[in-house]
Amino acid sequence: MTTASHARSFDSAAALYAAGRPSYPPALLDAVEELWGRPITGARAADVGAGTGILTAFLVARGARTVAVEPGGGMAAEFRRALPGVPVVRGDGDRLPLASGRFDLVTYATAWHWTDPGRSVPEALRVLRPGGALAVLRNDSDESVGWIAGQAARARRFFGADRETVEAARARALPSGPGFTRRQVRWSRRVPLETHLANLASHSDFLVIGEKRAAAFLDEERERLAALFPDGTVEERYVASASVTVR
Repeated sequence: MTTASHARSFDSAAALYAAGRPSYPPALLDAVEELWGRPITGARAADVGAGTGILTAFLVARGARTVAVEPGGGMAAEFRRALPGVPVVRGDGDRLPLASGRFDLVTYATAWHWTDPGRSVPEALRVLRPGGALAVLRNDSDESVGWIAGQAARARRFFGADRETVEAARARALPSGPGFTRRQVRWSRRVPLETHLANLASHSDFLVIGEKRAAAFLDEERERLAALFPDGTVEERYVASASVTVR
């Protein structure tokens, strides 16, 4: 399977994505404001690769005047159901359908790794006003936690010994180097076991292999985690990161 097929896979699983994926801790948006040196409230923001609107909802709640950019029809439809009052336009980070110099803040939330940074960085800077910020956010499972590390290792073996999943490998493309500063926030959420499994199932590596193969892995994880969390509630732990540069 190509990385393009992985990127397109979310469109047929938008409801699953919305049901399972984690949000972001409020402290991460505090970190964005600190790195930027400005409040999000009142900013004109573009949330690129907005998906089902997980980060967009936080930006709107903080008082940002927000437009979303999303390439997939299925994800955009789910976005409109969740946030009917927020405009969403079709497009991707390598070719933003936005006017130049109009935005104070451009965000990517667990979406940057599907872009070509050679194109997406100039595009983000093009649509930003002077003093505007590009902020790239991610949630990564905290593999310092034993059961999470074990699950990640089993997933790597499942998809092929000694290789990372496609999404994990592409996540290494987070912005770094001159101009970008970064903060990390550790956080957790407690969710029903089935929500945790839906989160796993919504990752592209599972979406592209077919329901039968994905179910085989998820069924085994259900049995393991039911023994580990007998009350049926899983505590997922994350390391959230924000990489910010100012134009």
